[in-house]
Amino acid sequence: MSGRREEILDAAVAIADESGLNAVSMRAVAARVGVTPMALYPHIGSKDALLDGMIGWLLAELLPEGDAPADWRDRLGAFAHAARSMGRAHPWAAVLLASRPGITPAAVRTIDGIYAALLQAGVPPREVPRLERMVSTFIIGFAASEAGGRFSPGTLAPRARRGQLPDGDLPAHAELAPWLDGPADWDAEFAADLEDLQRMIEAVAARG
Repeated sequence: MSGRREEILDAAVAIADESGLNAVSMRAVAARVGVTPMALYPHIGSKDALLDGMIGWLLAELLPEGDAPADWRDRLGAFAHAARSMGRAHPWAAVLLASRPGITPAAVRTIDGIYAALLQAGVPPREVPRLERMVSTFIIGFAASEAGGRFSPGTLAPRARRGQLPDGDLPAHAELAPWLDGPADWDAEFAADLEDLQRMIEAVAARG
């Protein structure tokens, strides 16, 4: 990556961190870098190319330093935890990652690492693209939900939340009330979800 291109992407990420993804524009990035908007085009191309470059910037953060873990479970786990940390550091990132394909070199290398882990797990090649999409969707979705506040309890106490439920029987809610009202350990839940994903991958490998 050229020095100017890297500077442009760093500026775009900084703007998104400060003001949200919608604040990222060619004009805003140019002002941050100290050039005219037209001066960006030789280095970054269009606004779409800028967004693609930001995806590459994000996914480059997920590439392991040095050699990747030898075991496929550790490789997927490292990717998942790095992606979750990235979502916390850049709350807008999951929305961008879920809205566009990864086509930059860093994005392709990241996906290739997931492909390699699934192949090492024994997943039949025909099933690898599907499982990569499933694994990536879970990780990005968890990060987006956590960063966006979907997992937060909100401002109401459990009893007040129950008071807002619609009229009529909600037998499943009633049965699950002790677990719905209790505090959640998101670290433990994320770890359990990863273990379930690993078991599913092993099941597909065994079936194949």
